[in-house]
Amino acid sequence: MKCPFCGAPDTQVVDSRVNESGESIRRRRRCPVCGKRFTTYETIELRMPQVVKADGRRSEFDRQKLRTGFMRALHKRPVATALVDQAIEQIIQKLLALGEKEIPSRRIGEMVMLELKRLDDVAYVRFASVYRSFQDVEDFREAIQEVEQSRRRRKKS
Repeated sequence: MKCPFCGAPDTQVVDSRVNESGESIRRRRRCPVCGKRFTTYETIELRMPQVVKADGRRSEFDRQKLRTGFMRALHKRPVATALVDQAIEQIIQKLLALGEKEIPSRRIGEMVMLELKRLDDVAYVRFASVYRSFQDVEDFREAIQEVEQSRRRRKKS
């Protein structure tokens, strides 16, 4: 690490301590050139991928947009907030695990649909109707048949 006082390219670590929460490390450093001491903090930086929209635009991942999508689909449905939080966290962990710098918004939408299908069938159909741009009643019928088949598979297992 470069010395902030004299600009020397290398400094020595004198002492390292993990903070109480275990989320950062405090390091005391000394410059061998000017002899001055200073403190640095090291923390984990997890970067969410950029979201690539259908038209090619890119935007920062926004956890609040994800939450809004869930809440719209789950409006007036009997699903606990804790379950929604878990579903959102599942998606975020999957995105981080991918290690990608960019991800298509469609892929995030598919992840949301999988979580909604697990949480609530009505919310799943609501979200799918907007996400897949249902055009007529037949599109709804197909989605409902998909939900019914999924429900039957769950009962068998």
